[in-house]
Amino acid sequence: MNSGLDAAFNEATQWREEALLLRKILLEGDVREEKKWGKPCYTHDGRNIVIIQRFKDFLALLFFKGALLKDPDGLLEPQGPNSREGYRMCFRCVDEVTAAKDSIRSYLKEAIKIADAGLKVEEPGAPDLPSELIDAFDDDPDLRAAFEALTPGRQRGYCLYFSDAKQSSTRASRIEKSRDKIFAGKGIHDR
Repeated sequence: MNSGLDAAFNEATQWREEALLLRKILLEGDVREEKKWGKPCYTHDGRNIVIIQRFKDFLALLFFKGALLKDPDGLLEPQGPNSREGYRMCFRCVDEVTAAKDSIRSYLKEAIKIADAGLKVEEPGAPDLPSELIDAFDDDPDLRAAFEALTPGRQRGYCLYFSDAKQSSTRASRIEKSRDKIFAGKGIHDR
């Protein structure tokens, strides 16, 4: 138990009882409680295993490599439509945490085994480039070079952002507006 987190748990106004119960369950496992990103994070041999996150509508227990966990109880969900690695359990009341107690313990043990084995989520293949981006590359080879110099994650982020637009004109506009950031080596969400 990390005494530096005691106040954060005890003084919380949002999801207090649910978080205290999660904390108790997690600390029964072979994990160390640390404060990371301002949140209670549970590690094993220096590796992040699970973190408690407070949201407006629910309390989440995020398993960092949740995509690798077996989920026989159907409790895990991706954080968003493009999530690949971290999967979470969401709770809206103490009764839900209580009902999931055995599953939480089981998933925690499995997550530790996954971390100990050094397993990783499979890397995605190269992103599908929207035709408007290919056209922009044909018009400006320097844009292609700058895009290819980005990390795979940044490339993927741009492709998701561009492809999310329904109309070709919107995709082309997004590409044009992103040129300066791409040339600067920044990702779609970087400032």
